[in-house]
Amino acid sequence: MGTGTPLKQALPPFSSRFTPSLPELLAELDCSLALTTYQAGKVVLVSSDGERLIQLPRSFDTPMGLALSGDQMAVATRHGVTMLANDARLGASYPRKPGYYDSLFLPRSVHYCGQLNIHDIGFGRDGLVGVNTLFSCLFRLDARHSFVPVWQPPFITKLAPEDRCHLNGMALVDGAPRYVTAHGATDTPQGWRDAKLNGGVLVDVETNAIIARDLPMPHSPRVYNGSLYVLLSASGELARVDTETGTWETVTRMPAFVRGLARIGDHVFIGCSLLRKTHTFGDLPLAREQKIFCGVLAVHLPTGAVVGQLEYLNSCEEIYDVQVLPGLRRPGILGTLNDVHLRGLSLPETTYWGSADEPREPAGPPGPDTEAT
Repeated sequence: MGTGTPLKQALPPFSSRFTPSLPELLAELDCSLALTTYQAGKVVLVSSDGERLIQLPRSFDTPMGLALSGDQMAVATRHGVTMLANDARLGASYPRKPGYYDSLFLPRSVHYCGQLNIHDIGFGRDGLVGVNTLFSCLFRLDARHSFVPVWQPPFITKLAPEDRCHLNGMALVDGAPRYVTAHGATDTPQGWRDAKLNGGVLVDVETNAIIARDLPMPHSPRVYNGSLYVLLSASGELARVDTETGTWETVTRMPAFVRGLARIGDHVFIGCSLLRKTHTFGDLPLAREQKIFCGVLAVHLPTGAVVGQLEYLNSCEEIYDVQVLPGLRRPGILGTLNDVHLRGLSLPETTYWGSADEPREPAGPPGPDTEAT
């Protein structure tokens, strides 16, 4: 990987190093990546020109779960869910860089549901569904309410804002939630913390059965080609789960706390995080790992081989979610913490960018494009 100065304060924000194979792989797969880092308050788009990586961090309030469906994007934030829409026409005419972006995701609506500690979200056949970690349930959005519960684990006896089991991950199958992960099959406020190292469970939403137990802080369940995969965060593993026996096999092991898993073709991209210096993470075996890092790993799923790596040198210490943007080679995105997105008007037949001196809502400080290689 390329090298940079060891002095973090001397580096530009979101400085990184990467293996030459990673930009080559993104170009070969004809895709870009979208990452969320709640620690840094950014959604980061990572694209490639074949030889280098181009990053575009945009500010959101504590972004975590990230969902994509065609031209729709949803971002779970501190107090709600922000819905964005991609308009390639606005990308091509973006005033700051005309002709640069092949797509542009702009905020179109926000559903304020309160500080629910939303983790995974996904577009299902009935709309957006997500993991409400605070209330230990799955939920959907509703115009009249903060949220509508749609399912809770069989061991949760009461919907209460108590994070009883740290429900976090969700896998959709045929447009409906099918598998979820939790840090414990516990039913008391914060009860999962007592056995977090090996108390995790994988639950079948359709049957209410616990299909795997004793998992080390599981996250990001996903179903690929009929096989169920999960990230075992506390041990840094990508695992394949046998849903009949509840056993699992390690596909690959990584020197990081892993969350965020997305696939395209035979490859998956995995988010890797450093460990917070808190009681929650301080006793994890990974805390003794010397090569622990924050970034993204590309893994060849059939063999488990790591084929590319992005490592952040500053600014970003934790990643929550990773998504693939297929067919987008230079995507753009606008955040909600300044008013630039308010100037992009999309109509069915045309688009329009308002001028900077037109009246608009009060804004925070500007958020210029940031590109790091």
